[in-house]
Amino acid sequence: MSSQQKAPSVAYEKPIQLIRANLPEIGKRVRVPSYDPVPPGCNTIVHLSVGGFHRAHQAVYLDDLLEAGKTERWHLIGVGLLPFDIPARDAMQAQDCLYTMVERDAKGDNARIISSIAEYYYAPEKTQEVLSAMMSSTCKIVSMTITEGGYFIHQGTHEFHEAHPDIQHDLANPTTPRSSFGYILEALKRRKAAGVSPFTILSCDNMQCNGDVTKKMITAFAHLADPELATWLEKHGAFPNCMVDRITPATTDAHRELVEKEFGILDKWPVTCETFRQWVVEDHFPLGRPAWETVGTQMTPDVLPYELMKIRLLNASHQALCYIGMLLGYRYVPEAMADANITRLLRRMMDEEVSPHLLPVPGVNLEDYKNTLIERFANPAVKDQLLRIGTEGSARIPKFVLPCVRDALKADTPVKFLCFTIASWIYYLGQQNDETHEPLGFNDPMLSVIQQAAVQGGNSATALLSIKEIFGTDLLEDPRVFGQVDQILKSFYAVGPRATLATYVQQGHRC
Repeated sequence: MSSQQKAPSVAYEKPIQLIRANLPEIGKRVRVPSYDPVPPGCNTIVHLSVGGFHRAHQAVYLDDLLEAGKTERWHLIGVGLLPFDIPARDAMQAQDCLYTMVERDAKGDNARIISSIAEYYYAPEKTQEVLSAMMSSTCKIVSMTITEGGYFIHQGTHEFHEAHPDIQHDLANPTTPRSSFGYILEALKRRKAAGVSPFTILSCDNMQCNGDVTKKMITAFAHLADPELATWLEKHGAFPNCMVDRITPATTDAHRELVEKEFGILDKWPVTCETFRQWVVEDHFPLGRPAWETVGTQMTPDVLPYELMKIRLLNASHQALCYIGMLLGYRYVPEAMADANITRLLRRMMDEEVSPHLLPVPGVNLEDYKNTLIERFANPAVKDQLLRIGTEGSARIPKFVLPCVRDALKADTPVKFLCFTIASWIYYLGQQNDETHEPLGFNDPMLSVIQQAAVQGGNSATALLSIKEIFGTDLLEDPRVFGQVDQILKSFYAVGPRATLATYVQQGHRC
């Protein structure tokens, strides 16, 4: 069975609106689902915060299962939580929850229609419908891709950030929650009252031990709201760890135009991605799960070696290339990877500073994996935005980069390129738009704090490294980190990012 349909050599003159009634005609152009819509009443997965990654990853695995008929029927309900999810709501409602997925590589574009999301709710408008779906006994799993900032982790203490305004709102207004955690807790409270076991909570975000972190944060929240509920959840709840991987750019008008011109489909919310995908999941689902292993998911008792490999090689490298890439004027990852010095930066950081501290990964050749990463980043068809992977740096630097730094410090091994990554982030934060002279804009929960520190600190790293919520207290006091970050930052201000990059990647192997 062909997995997708290659783009034709000639653009279609009359595009077709993506709705279920048009699938027979669309099927002449791309692969469409052969299975009937999954009816309510089947086993349900509720996914919180449906974005591009979920639609290119977990939803595709379930679509594969439903298409192959290798599993009992599972009903996937997508939920949007934030105002920027309103366009997604409009698209999903207008298109019968269908969307086009386009896999892209140097050989061409391949498209298929995904139908595994059966329903979509915009939570601020459908609060009770979302809670009803989650409290139903048919709901076996609640999964989420809420980004690192959605877990309410105080970066300095790594404890639950109970003072966050969303948490305070949800504690005061539990039946009309605002956060993903608020929805989860209220649904669990109702399940407990009804004598229904807790659903499995599956984090699909890029965090080391994401299931363990989710359990820690949600149970901490539960102890504040309802200690008895917290005890029940600690005893009966399940929070499996998992590792997810697929490079998925944010959907833009260019992607909508691509789907219309290359495949003749009018789709308000397509998703484009690379051909590579990987999912490693800890097999702990007390209420059952889809047969993911039959479509390529690796079910394992221990996810940690895979998590460390992916987070510290792929995600840390994303942080290393995005800030210096934007400082050098690049917009997309492949453009940055075409710069030999940026590629050299990534490779040396992976080889000299990260790889020595990874655990053995069953069945994986680390050199091959790193070579594949470089190839994936350089894929010219997947124009992932540097700005996208540079968002929420105040959450991503502590999760992806600083653990590598701390492991290297313990082993007394180099941290030069990891420090370069931190310095490039600080320098980027302090820069201004050439025309408006305003600070550069991007999404970050601590944007005002970190930009102020970067601007006031100038060519000194002290102000940024003193933010305990991000760096704790140990790194500022360690001369191996502070000294190198400060030196690199001063070089940025003195001779500029390009000259500094060239100097550092061409230096000797020990610093």
